[in-house]
Amino acid sequence: MLNQLGIEESEVPKLCLDLYKEYGTTMAGLKVMGYEFDNDEFHEYVHGRLPYEKLKPDPLLRNLLLSMPHRKIIFTNADKAHATRALNRLGLDDCFEGIICFETLNPSSDSNTQILCKPSVEAFEAAIRIADIVDPRKTIFFDDSIRNIASAKATGLKTVFVGDSVLVPGADYALSSIHNIKEAIPDLWEDTKDEKLEPIVQQAAVATMVNA
Repeated sequence: MLNQLGIEESEVPKLCLDLYKEYGTTMAGLKVMGYEFDNDEFHEYVHGRLPYEKLKPDPLLRNLLLSMPHRKIIFTNADKAHATRALNRLGLDDCFEGIICFETLNPSSDSNTQILCKPSVEAFEAAIRIADIVDPRKTIFFDDSIRNIASAKATGLKTVFVGDSVLVPGADYALSSIHNIKEAIPDLWEDTKDEKLEPIVQQAAVATMVNA
């Protein structure tokens, strides 16, 4: 924003936060404001400065995910490279069937088109189509964003707010930690033939979907 777009340094912190709150990502907000830049270069610049080394393997979450008898799909606003790198650091790269990410929702080669991303309801509807989910009511979405939970609920998804045990608007469940999932929703470990679940999960920078 400073070096390429010429935005005043004093304006950057507030603008980043305001655009994130309004559009889901700072990048999406900048596009709406009319700024032109290459999406891949933006992701490479921003994510290239993240301290990935601080992410450590999470064997407890890995065991929970692998033992859950349902499809699991990442749903994130980030690009695939970032999601893959984060999953690798966490030791979760083989726990998911696929990743619905920036490139999935924004396949156009035109970097100046408006960006589709969470928390827009349109992004959730697109993710549901891409994941081939027939009945959103049998799908569970996990996220640490109150806005994302509300939008997911608006599309018919079951929702789990992660990061606090207090329910937020639109949440069916609330978990202080993703590691508490089995105690909070034991039904996810019941591989019933009559009632199939199709969940969606997010933790921290990585979001996830689960489908049975």
